[in-house]
Amino acid sequence: METGGVSEEMKLGERIVKNRKLILIVAAILLIPAVIGYRSTGINYDMLSYLPDNMETMKGEKLLRKEFGKGGFTIVVTENMSKRAVADVAEKYKKIRHVDSVFNLNKVIDPQVPRSMYPEAVREKFDNKNASMIVVFFKTSTSDSGSLEAIKEIRAVNDKNCYPSGLTACIYDLRHLCEGEELKYVIIAVLLSLLIMMFLLDSYLAPFIFLLCIGVAIMYNMGSNIFFGKISYITQAIAAVLQLGVTMDYSIFLWHSYMENLDEGVDRKLAMARAVDDTMVSVTGSSVTTVAGFLALCFMTYTMGTDLGIVMAKGVIFGVISSVTVLPSMLLMFENILKKTRHRTLIPDTRKLSHGLTARYGIYLLIFAVLAIPAIYGYQKDNVVYDFEKILNGRQGLSVKQAPFLEANRKLEKDFQIGTTHMIIADAELPGRKGYDMSREIDKIDGVKTVLGADLMLGSALPKEMLPNEVKTAFVGKEHQIIMVNSGYKVSTPECNAQIGNINRTVEKYDKSAKVIGEGPAMKDLIDLTGKDFKRVNIISIMAVFLIIFFVLKSIVLPVILVIVIEFAIYVNLAVSGYTGLELAFIIPVCISTIQLGSTVDYAILTSTRYKTERISGKNKRDAIITATAMSMPSIIASAMGFFTATFGVGLYSDIGVISTMCILMARGALISMATVILILPSMLMAFDKLICRTTMGMRHLYRAGES
Repeated sequence: METGGVSEEMKLGERIVKNRKLILIVAAILLIPAVIGYRSTGINYDMLSYLPDNMETMKGEKLLRKEFGKGGFTIVVTENMSKRAVADVAEKYKKIRHVDSVFNLNKVIDPQVPRSMYPEAVREKFDNKNASMIVVFFKTSTSDSGSLEAIKEIRAVNDKNCYPSGLTACIYDLRHLCEGEELKYVIIAVLLSLLIMMFLLDSYLAPFIFLLCIGVAIMYNMGSNIFFGKISYITQAIAAVLQLGVTMDYSIFLWHSYMENLDEGVDRKLAMARAVDDTMVSVTGSSVTTVAGFLALCFMTYTMGTDLGIVMAKGVIFGVISSVTVLPSMLLMFENILKKTRHRTLIPDTRKLSHGLTARYGIYLLIFAVLAIPAIYGYQKDNVVYDFEKILNGRQGLSVKQAPFLEANRKLEKDFQIGTTHMIIADAELPGRKGYDMSREIDKIDGVKTVLGADLMLGSALPKEMLPNEVKTAFVGKEHQIIMVNSGYKVSTPECNAQIGNINRTVEKYDKSAKVIGEGPAMKDLIDLTGKDFKRVNIISIMAVFLIIFFVLKSIVLPVILVIVIEFAIYVNLAVSGYTGLELAFIIPVCISTIQLGSTVDYAILTSTRYKTERISGKNKRDAIITATAMSMPSIIASAMGFFTATFGVGLYSDIGVISTMCILMARGALISMATVILILPSMLMAFDKLICRTTMGMRHLYRAGES
């Protein structure tokens, strides 16, 4: 093979071809630590744990664990059980390893004290003829493995009449669901991608090799997550599927380049070396924009964005490395079989379609203009939800068998009108009368059903010493005391958020250092936080992608056009959800915006790069756009359909609402971006060709020379 006058990039391709056997050996060896890392990485199922530590709710959670040794808790609803049976169950709960303390009504009321001396809140609100509540505090945090194990054991004590509710029970059920589905997600994505690629590419074998190489990259990525310790369950569930869909492009680019060189009669090794070099150049811009899109999520104050962003950015980098090292090596290894499995692709003649697009470009620009306004309006109508029940429930709804916490929450609401529980960490030295008045005032706030605290349990007539020691230690520490506020409102609702605001104002009157914590207050903070986060991330991702395209294409106007085209596709995608009334988990809009931008702007870059090349070579604008569109379309269609099938199949299968919805929107976004790039981008290039030439390096001479 000749090397004289060959560029450094070409030398890279040659080196990879020459050392292909060594590359495969090293790749296989590296899978060992990758598998170990993957199996050793923990999964975080608590979405509230990603709130920043400096928030008051998070400070309160730390204080609770530090002083009281308590983390999460569950309210167990018991039905149709005698007081003796309830007491026996409570005693069994105490013996569970990770349980800190347990109390129920029988522990609150001292039998030696006349019931008439207790406040009405205790006498009436906690005494239900058919049901009772047992509050169980855990030694560990809400999502800690110890708390989850405690939920399992609580259910095992009496699974017919006892129903543990709340966030920890929710997380336990979520973990069980995810563990049962995650492997199936990958299998579905692989099989569907394989099927579509076999028909859209000109080889039956090549897709198998693509997916094997992508699988290697996925394993490297997931294995390297061990350095984080834990990743979110959302990241764990979709990372592999998303990486498959996003990085499929690079394999397709390499394959098409390799085939073009072979069809020109180039020797197979030289053809692959050139394909590697061409792929390195073509994927540089596209992969960097994808990485930038994902890394924009790191600017979220809500750190789940960082979790997903870094993992997916790593995935793209591993995907690029694998596509220019492992993939060429494997393609050369199976060269003879690949020749025998080539066939005609199902993608139609793209050149004829390109002629039609450029001839009627005004119609497509009109379609763009007409759809832009309803797209923007529908985008703003998105129904964002923060309630974990709604987030987890899919289209069909989870069954009680799949998620027993749903039944427990409903029984808590039905028997005691409790939708959620807030917790107040107040000064332990608060005078009894003052503490009683504060609790009474809180008790009168709209939607508050019951208040559990030392002062209100006893009232102003009884001293704290009258409380049973077990209850006193559960609620009163050395410096602080706990007041539990049971609310009739569901978390994240306007009513619940208004209630929390009223509780905060009331508490501040009596104890300025007190903190209101729990799922409801944390969710209120999350709502306030993510609203700002999403705007920031969208701006950063757009600016980052714009700047990268600017440097890659060396143009001012082209980046504007490309960003407008893909943002239009994103708005259309989310507008569909807005018009159909689909409820989106709070994390979905920002994830979809950044993922769709970063992953599908590749389609636009591919077309624009070829357009620029053809234009500089001397072709007029229409011929350049026809060639660029025709040559790019097969790769765009194959890539988009691969992304679509991988994510759509998972979206249809998954019973977990947030996973299902996110995958459906990613699948839909891939198709919309594909259609937009194929139909709208050529029309934009036709309309703004003159302006593009004047603002693009290497093209300014075209119109100065009088070209059209």
